[in-house]
Amino acid sequence: MSVLLVEDDASIALVITAALEAEGFKVTCCDSIAERDRLLAANRYSALVTDVMLTDGDGLETLGAVRQAAPDMPIIVLSAQNTLDTAVRASDTGAFEYFPKPFDLDELVGTVRAAVGNAAAREDDAAEAPPAGLPLVGRSAPMQAVYRMITRVLRNDLTVLVLGESGTGKELVAEAIHQLGQRKAGPFVAVNTAAIPAELIESELFGHEKGAFTGAVARHQGKFEQAQGGTLFLDEIGDMPIDAQTRLLRALQSGQIRRVGGREEIAVDVRIVAATNRDLAPLIAAGAFREDLYYRLNVVPITLPPLRERPDDVPALARHFLQLAAAEGLPRRQLSDEAVTLLSNQPWRGNVRELRNFIFRLALFAREDRIGAAAIEPLLGTALDDPAPVEGGTLESAVGSWLRDHPLAPGAVYDAALAAFERPLFEAVLRQTGGNQLRAAQHLGINRNTLRKRLTELAIDPLLLQR
Repeated sequence: MSVLLVEDDASIALVITAALEAEGFKVTCCDSIAERDRLLAANRYSALVTDVMLTDGDGLETLGAVRQAAPDMPIIVLSAQNTLDTAVRASDTGAFEYFPKPFDLDELVGTVRAAVGNAAAREDDAAEAPPAGLPLVGRSAPMQAVYRMITRVLRNDLTVLVLGESGTGKELVAEAIHQLGQRKAGPFVAVNTAAIPAELIESELFGHEKGAFTGAVARHQGKFEQAQGGTLFLDEIGDMPIDAQTRLLRALQSGQIRRVGGREEIAVDVRIVAATNRDLAPLIAAGAFREDLYYRLNVVPITLPPLRERPDDVPALARHFLQLAAAEGLPRRQLSDEAVTLLSNQPWRGNVRELRNFIFRLALFAREDRIGAAAIEPLLGTALDDPAPVEGGTLESAVGSWLRDHPLAPGAVYDAALAAFERPLFEAVLRQTGGNQLRAAQHLGINRNTLRKRLTELAIDPLLLQR
């Protein structure tokens, strides 16, 4: 079994060669496209392991010639350009596997062994080049795992369940799967299942017939029909009412839906991508989420890491958001090295969404075109700090302390104390729900309109509490 290794870093080539030869492979090395093509014309190899950036050009762009010369040879791509673009380009060539640098040597050797022994299983057909403006940003190792999972589902219609905290970009993963996949010519329809009242969710998903209920003055197409031929993204799936889960499961199993109040079974052809920021296992145990629906959705799980686990991506994300801010009419800004370091060291409990909101505020309020750390610190303020501990650790002691520190005129105590208590309560619950007011109202046991009214009166911005 012979392997052609194309790598312009001599030290990396030496390590890979030694590892492959220890497994019984015969390895031939070169560092250029021209030498690669010469060797392929003269010899037959069991597999090709190639870097992207070579001494005389882009190794990926020229793999078309390799396919013509050796259509049955599996290709394994290595790259230090750790972007979703590179991962997708590697997948588009029909590569057997893509490894971002640095990679696990044992995993690479095992992949070469699998590729050689299982060459017929690789995907030979190359898709069209991906569109510009890929929706995900980041080159960290955790994001590389996400990119690799995305590339594995682009040429099939397997159901995907995206997991991760609020604000990590789960909808962007769904958009990437749609935009880069085989359904990109169809519609992308997103629905937040937590934001729809329980009594209306079936109508929103499956549609309704005229007269099906009070207010149904005309036939309405649901999200399934609107997404026909494309992708349906079901966000916050963990908050879907149990009755709607039953109908959703039936639709996924049968590929057919029935409008509310209708008798006709309608065939639907959609790809399902679902997402949740909740741990579904406790919900299943409590009977709040159907176990059979979970297994139907969790065909390909993709877990998005929180921003605190990939601080190396903060600089690229911050600069990306500054560009977006400028495109939306805000002043064009740049970040100093000290500013980038300060941003990278923040916890960003609201993840990418919180960083985006902060960068937009920074672009608006900064006085200099080149933003330094001194301009960032006042805007950070105490928003990212944990609340100070309560004296004595009990609510009773906190009330007593507050009354001592806030002497008020008779008749004003109740309203002032209620506002002082509501603010941290509302903020804490909104942080737990990622800024979702409907879920916050449900947790609090109050009407959503009441919550919205009190948030306005207390000058609380839910967008600043998204996680």
